[in-house]
Amino acid sequence: MSYHQKIKSKIINYSQLDNLIANWKKANERIVFTNGCFDIIHQGHIDYLSKAKDLGSKLIIGVNTDRSVSAIKGKHRPIQDEYSRLTILAAMEFVDAVILFDEDTPINLISRIIPDILVKGSDYKAENIVGYDVVTGNGGKVETLDFLEGFSTSNIEKRIIGAN
Repeated sequence: MSYHQKIKSKIINYSQLDNLIANWKKANERIVFTNGCFDIIHQGHIDYLSKAKDLGSKLIIGVNTDRSVSAIKGKHRPIQDEYSRLTILAAMEFVDAVILFDEDTPINLISRIIPDILVKGSDYKAENIVGYDVVTGNGGKVETLDFLEGFSTSNIEKRIIGAN
């Protein structure tokens, strides 16, 4: 399979998701799930996502649609469209699958996947993370990871705007 095909194969839809998750669970893979906007990929994202993958054997990322990014971050975002964001994440060696979600939270996606490990940044308390009850109620764990100091899309955006 070419690199191009490999990247494209990691961008999945909901009908592909069910099959993929069933196969991974049958093979006793340890599924890690995280989610976010991932608008401008930076060193902080790489650090966070690679550490998330280290917690299991398969990493799936729920990515906010353009509409939901705008609702969360404001009308000036996203900077990159959803397909670009999916493709960049799918190109990462340690990412196994990426999928869009359009709801305010990823609870429906988490309920469908029932990951072994749900990961978010340490700016959240584990018990306050959306999906905590679903994951822990099914024997999984919720982990928080520290962000790499000084790296955020919002800071990059401010530096770009300030350079004008």
